[in-house]
Amino acid sequence: MLNKLRIAALALIALLAIGSVGSVGMAQTLRIGMFSKPSSMDPHYHNLGPNNAMARHIFDRLVHTDKNIRHDPGLAVSWKTLDDTTWEFKLRRGVKFHDGSDFTAADVLYTFQRAPNVPNSPSSFGIYTKQIKSATAPDPYTLILKTAKPYPLMPNDLSQLNIMSRRSKGKSTEQLNKGDGLNGTGPFKFVEWVREDRVVLERNENYWGAKPAWKRVTFKPITNHPARVAALLAGDVDMIDQVPTADIERLKKNKSLVLSQGVSSRVIYLHLDHDRDDSPFVTDAGGWNPLRDRRVRRAISKAINRPAIVSQVMEGVAIPAGQLLPKGFFGWSSKLSPEKFDPNGAKKLLREAGYPNGFGLTIHGPNNRYINDAKICQAIAQMLTRVGIKTKVNTMPKSVFFSNATKRLYSFILVGWGSGTGESSSPLRALLATHNRDTGMGLTNRGRFSNAEMDWRLSRALATVNDAKREKLLQEATAIAMRELGIIPLHYQVNTWATKKGSWYEPRADEATLVMSLKKR
Repeated sequence: MLNKLRIAALALIALLAIGSVGSVGMAQTLRIGMFSKPSSMDPHYHNLGPNNAMARHIFDRLVHTDKNIRHDPGLAVSWKTLDDTTWEFKLRRGVKFHDGSDFTAADVLYTFQRAPNVPNSPSSFGIYTKQIKSATAPDPYTLILKTAKPYPLMPNDLSQLNIMSRRSKGKSTEQLNKGDGLNGTGPFKFVEWVREDRVVLERNENYWGAKPAWKRVTFKPITNHPARVAALLAGDVDMIDQVPTADIERLKKNKSLVLSQGVSSRVIYLHLDHDRDDSPFVTDAGGWNPLRDRRVRRAISKAINRPAIVSQVMEGVAIPAGQLLPKGFFGWSSKLSPEKFDPNGAKKLLREAGYPNGFGLTIHGPNNRYINDAKICQAIAQMLTRVGIKTKVNTMPKSVFFSNATKRLYSFILVGWGSGTGESSSPLRALLATHNRDTGMGLTNRGRFSNAEMDWRLSRALATVNDAKREKLLQEATAIAMRELGIIPLHYQVNTWATKKGSWYEPRADEATLVMSLKKR
C-alpha cells in the first residue's frame, strides 16, 4: 500500500512537473513565424523594416516610439533646445551594453559617425544624421548637437537610429552578421543568425527597462503564406505576423487563436523614372521616356482601380491612398483624396501626350516584402494594359529587388514606405526630395523626381519649430508632390498578427513585430 501511495505521489509530482515545464516553457520560450526576413544583422546596413524591427530587440535608440509612433524616453531621458540651432540630450545613466561595458555619449558619437557610412548600403541611415553639423559631449551623459538652421525633427530622426557600442569600431557588416561586435543595450542579446532559417535571441537580464516575459526567442522566416498559417495551427510557432488576407476571416473563428489588426503608416506606391530620356524598361515609345510627361503619369494613376485592389487583391484589408500617410498622422491633408478610377480619362491623357496606341512597360517589384506584393503587380499590369500601356510583370525576392532598384536598373517599380517618425516629412525627404547625397535628401528617391517648389516648402518645414506652421508646409509640399505624381500612391497597409490564446499582440503603426509588444492575457 505504501509503495502504491509512493508511486501515486511520484506520478502526481511528475504530472505537476510536466505542467510546470509546459507553462514555464510557454513563459520562457517564444517562437515567431515571420513573413519577412532580415537581410543583415548590421543595424546600420539597410534602412528596411524587417532589419529595423530585428535591431530594436538588440539595440536601443535615444528616443523610443510607442505603438502610435509617439516619443518616449529611451537612452536619452530628456531633450530640449538651448537655442534655435542647438539641441541638448541628457543620457540615461547606469545602462550596460551586452558585454558589460557602460553606455556613454561616446557610443552615440561613434554611432553618428558609422551609421551614414556603411559600405554598399542599399538604403542609408544618413538621412537621420545629415542635419547634425557637429556633435559633442561635454560630459559622459550629455550630448550637444548643432544644426545649420532650426531643426525641430531631431527627436524624430534619432528615434530611428540604433546605438552601437564604440567597442565595435572596425567591425564589418559581415562580422556583425556573425554576431562579432553585435553589442547593444537592448532587451535581448544576439545568439545566432542562420540565414534563411532563424534568428535566435536571449533575454538581457541586465536590461535597464521592462524585461520581456520570454527568456529565449526564435524568429523563423516562413515567407510562404499557407506554410506560415499551417505552422501556427500545428503549434510549431506561437505567433505569426502578416496573416494572409485570405485567411483572416477563417482564423478569427478559431477559438485557440487571437488576431489583432492595425492601420500602419506604410503607403504602397509606384515609383517612376522621372529623369532619364532613355529608360531601360520602356518600349515602343519612339526613343523617349513617356514617364517624364505628367499627363502619362496621371493616365497611369487614373487607370488603377484602387478600390478593386483593396477589395479583390487585399481582401478588404487595406485603405485606398491619395497621399503619403493615412488620416491621423502629422502632415495628412483633408484636401487630398485617392485618384478616381477613370480608364477613359487615362486613354484621353495618353492621346494628348502623343501615345494614342500606348507603349510598352515592365513593372518590377518584390514578391516577399509587402502584403500581396506580387499580386498587386499583376493587377496593376492588367489595368494598365487595358488602357493601352502594355505592361509586363517581373517580381523577385526583396534581396535582389532592392539592390537592383537602388542601382536604378528599372523604370517602374512597386515599393512601400513606412514613416517610422509618424509624420510626412519622412517620405517627403526620402522619396520625393531632390536626390542629394551631400544634404542627405532624396536618398531613396529611386525615380529621381525633382521639384524646386516642393523642395523649398519641405526645407522650410524642416526649419519651422511651430507645429501648426510646419504641418501646413508639409501638407503643401505633399500636395505638390501628388499634383506632379512624383510617386503614385496605391493604398495603406492594414497589418494583422495572430497568436496562440493566452497572449495578444498590440498592433503598431510602424508595423514592427516586437516581442516587447506581445502581451499576456
